[in-house]
Amino acid sequence: MPTPSKPEYLGEPTLGQVMRRPLWILALLLALAVAGGFAWLGQWQMSMAVRSDDPALVDTETPRALSEVSDLAKGVTEEAAGVVVEVAGAFVPGDSRVVAPRHNDGAEGAWVVGHLVTEEPERAHLAVAIGWAPSAEAAEAAIPALESAAGFSAAFEAEGRYMPPEGPQVPKPGDDPQAMTTMIPAHFANVWADVDAPVYSGYLVLHPDGPVPALLAAADLDAVDSVPPLPPEQVNWLNVFYAIEWVVFAGFAVFFWFRLTRDAWEKEHELKALRAEAGAETDAGPDPERDLAESRHE
Repeated sequence: MPTPSKPEYLGEPTLGQVMRRPLWILALLLALAVAGGFAWLGQWQMSMAVRSDDPALVDTETPRALSEVSDLAKGVTEEAAGVVVEVAGAFVPGDSRVVAPRHNDGAEGAWVVGHLVTEEPERAHLAVAIGWAPSAEAAEAAIPALESAAGFSAAFEAEGRYMPPEGPQVPKPGDDPQAMTTMIPAHFANVWADVDAPVYSGYLVLHPDGPVPALLAAADLDAVDSVPPLPPEQVNWLNVFYAIEWVVFAGFAVFFWFRLTRDAWEKEHELKALRAEAGAETDAGPDPERDLAESRHE
């Protein structure tokens, strides 16, 4: 059985003319308002889907003792990474090293990393990023001035951001295999002298407080950027699904208006065709057989 073809509606009114009628323009404005409301709900639902943890539970900026944040028997935990800590100790002359490349405020350069021996009761060894230079050569040249500066080897209360160790990198062909390109405290422990105590698995980005600015000025170094970590984000996939649903509803609101308008347009053409059909039958003239049947009935 052949499938009936879809009727074709020609002539006036066109679909565009029906859409421009005041009734359907008002209906379109209503549909757009509903769609806008659904879109806003989708945006709100998406903002609820990706939320950061409560800042009060992830306080990284209030200084705490390093011994409270890190356990020498463990690595750097997620709760300890990026936390501002305080630790008392003294730098060891002769153990400063250069790590490059390092970026500071968008510029590439190198770090001067010192060896800090912490005081009791947590006597241990800690790698400390002391200052930044615009090149590895400038950092190497700054080490003698830094270590000879007054107060370098004196005990002081250091403050900085405690960071987890970085991953090792395989040297490229032609690179110096002894050059340090990442912050790996275990690597520093192999080149430091007299490592007679545990080594912290993380490292400290030193803040320019107390005697630190004078040390940096003596060696012509800049303070290392200390960037707070971003709070961990959690994704609620159910809320993401709801947000997508609201967007679909917004599109359906506009489609529903289009469908109603098209139905009204098709209905007008169908009524027009029926009226034309009825008019054609009236204009066909008298039917003898029908008149005879009517007379016999009478």
